[in-house]
Amino acid sequence: MQYRLHIDIPLGEDEERAALCSEEIVYMIESQKDFLLKSLGVEQLNYRLGHDADRQKSNYLDKNENGHVSNKKTKVSLG
Repeated sequence: MQYRLHIDIPLGEDEERAALCSEEIVYMIESQKDFLLKSLGVEQLNYRLGHDADRQKSNYLDKNENGHVSNKKTKVSLG
């Protein structure tokens, strides 16, 4: 069992804007991955966009053509 860093960033109530902000935050982290994460030995970053009213661990960044959301985290390999 490992320790994990969970960061909770409120992004407002507009789903489209929250998704864009999420992608921008992840892009900023990815663009600095060599400096920020690889130097710490981090090899993978998992993330999802959730909603406070949704009791499941839904990922609003992963929607199908019918508008249904996934419960899988989005993964970025840093290796």
